[in-house]
Amino acid sequence: MATHRTPVVFIHGLWLHSTSWQGWADTFRDAGYEPVLPEWPGVPATVAEARGRPEGQGGVGLAEISQAHADVIRSLDAPPVLVGHSVGGFIAQHLLGQGLAAAAVAICPGQIKGVKAVGPAQAKSTFAFLRNPANTKKAVSLDQAQFRYAFANAVPEEESAELFERWTIPSPARPLFQLALGNFTPHSAAEVDTGNQSRGPLLLMSGKLDHTVPDVLTRATYKQYRHSSAVTEYQCFKDRGHSLIVDHGWPDLAEASLGWLRRTAPMAAAG
Repeated sequence: MATHRTPVVFIHGLWLHSTSWQGWADTFRDAGYEPVLPEWPGVPATVAEARGRPEGQGGVGLAEISQAHADVIRSLDAPPVLVGHSVGGFIAQHLLGQGLAAAAVAICPGQIKGVKAVGPAQAKSTFAFLRNPANTKKAVSLDQAQFRYAFANAVPEEESAELFERWTIPSPARPLFQLALGNFTPHSAAEVDTGNQSRGPLLLMSGKLDHTVPDVLTRATYKQYRHSSAVTEYQCFKDRGHSLIVDHGWPDLAEASLGWLRRTAPMAAAG
């Protein structure tokens, strides 16, 4: 008799490619899940192609990214677990709030509407792109120094350079503007249904040393769910930055996610 394998959809954030989840996908497959690694609209299948053809992503925003992943989810045989990082963590929350997933893990998630906390490190990480409104129609890239500050400040410089060369791609700047201006925009694309009582369990993870999505933002996001009786939990990794899903410590995050799913979301546990 065939064994049902719960699908798990991995959703990357800005400046990383879907293939950066491959280690996670292998770990979750070994644990009995069926991994799915969809790409954002307009992003080619490999890192090299994405670097060579960035124009296909220009102007892509949160709604388009969310809809593309919703279409993938609706094509699956069962409600999946969602695992998202950064903007992908926002998308995971958005789709979970719509009732499209069995459970979700949002890692250093992008700032949802209602979260007002901000810090100088976050501003420094994004100001180079937000200062030019024309970027809303473009795909933009991090240089090595920007990646070091925004992503890889918590790992050795040699590892930062290696991660930059291996995984970074251009990404649309529009989601940055949408998240940054979410609290000032009616019917904002950055809005999440945090009051949904019937959604699946949600785990919010943060890195204490993260410059791009500081821990204070993830804690503020956690508080936004206080009016929902659905399971919401928060976990902080004290020595991690924004690169925590791809740097040498990613297996700790993957195992923590699996342990949380087994304990908190038995209906979403692997078959």
